[in-house]
Amino acid sequence: MDPLTINSPSPSVILPRSSDDGDRWFNVDSRFVIATIMLFGIVIVTVIRFGHEVFDPLAESLTIQGWAAVIARPSLLWFTMGMLLLAVRTLLWLRYHPVAPVEYEQAPRLSVVIPAYNEGAMVRQAVDACARAEYPRDRLEIIVVDDGSTDDTWTHVNLAAQQHPGLVHAVRFPVNQGKRAALAAGFERAVGDIIVTVDSDSLVEREALLAIAGPFQDERVGAVAGKVCVLNRFHSVLSRMLHVRFVLSFDFLRSAQSSYGTVYCCPGALSAYRASVIKPLVPAWLRQRFLGEACTIGEDRALTNDVLASGYKSLYQRTAVVHTLAPERYQTLCKMFLRWERSYIREEIRLWKVMWKLPFPAMVLTMIETTVTNLRYPVAYGSLVLMIYLSVQDPWTILRLLLSIGLVSLSYTLYFLHSERSREFLYGVLYGYFSFFSLFWIFPYALVTVRNRSWLTR
Repeated sequence: MDPLTINSPSPSVILPRSSDDGDRWFNVDSRFVIATIMLFGIVIVTVIRFGHEVFDPLAESLTIQGWAAVIARPSLLWFTMGMLLLAVRTLLWLRYHPVAPVEYEQAPRLSVVIPAYNEGAMVRQAVDACARAEYPRDRLEIIVVDDGSTDDTWTHVNLAAQQHPGLVHAVRFPVNQGKRAALAAGFERAVGDIIVTVDSDSLVEREALLAIAGPFQDERVGAVAGKVCVLNRFHSVLSRMLHVRFVLSFDFLRSAQSSYGTVYCCPGALSAYRASVIKPLVPAWLRQRFLGEACTIGEDRALTNDVLASGYKSLYQRTAVVHTLAPERYQTLCKMFLRWERSYIREEIRLWKVMWKLPFPAMVLTMIETTVTNLRYPVAYGSLVLMIYLSVQDPWTILRLLLSIGLVSLSYTLYFLHSERSREFLYGVLYGYFSFFSLFWIFPYALVTVRNRSWLTR
């Protein structure tokens, strides 16, 4: 891949070549090969688990009585459920196909809303990327909302508006009001049939707008998630690991969710909404509260839940690609994940209320996914305590743990390799170890501080 040019006042932006479609490297049959390998692997790993073989770090605990058995037995049950969920996700992933982009001549009116706060020169690049996207100019508008920035963001917003007269419309808040308020101001001014949200540190690819408008040809679609890649992926080991994680999050997890019309989170970096659906939802969305506190984070997932609750589908469009800046330092990454986990807890509770309104197949699949996914927390932390205890008695437990983490991480990289044939998949394995040993504390801390509504990274 080519190097990137970012954080420069120049309107010229170099994006990496898109890796949105695995078919450039593999033929269609490769998806069936990968699915077969994964399903076969799931069977083998399950047999190993029940056979108490060397790759299972908790195997010995199954022969221990007392408190260890209290942890080990649920762990075994959850493991079995997790394997079944992975198999279901793999089959759904196999079923997923992106929707064809809308034809240029038939493109609907589209409004792009870009909220910005202390983004500096980067906001101009975000605007330029949207302005240069392939889309009919007479049916496109870009609304940039400066959310009371205290740096030179407004200067760059004005420069972008001057460079693209009639296309870019600038709005400025005198004081910071928060991302929801900035988005709401853009939604209110938008005249498009489709409203696209793009973060001010994110650059859309040239084909992204036509691609993300494609699914809205189905009147049942209310929201569409784009594919998020890491813009600064080559700048650090951390950003390389995050790129693999992002690709898996979208090309695997959201692909599976999209196959039953229920993508749980359409990301702020690039999402699209049917204007007639979300505009009536905005007032309540702005007033959302949780445990007595106004909700200022997780606005993207909250809006996705609102769309699902309104009876519309949310889809993932793999061919609509955006490149966003990712943390390059551990401290910044932790702040981002804390924000995400706090909003995850809140919106996961809401999703349990929303899913009963979904069509029956989507309701069942959502129930299975959310149940198994959330059970991982008590089981994982209980298992961690048990493994520490077992490691004191038998140091080989640590080796088995390391082996199991590596094997699981390596298996997931098969999905990444379908999207992008690259040695970068090794960073996915590295991320498995990094996440286990250095991010395990994020969720418990987010849970006990869930009422904290600070943005943290601003």
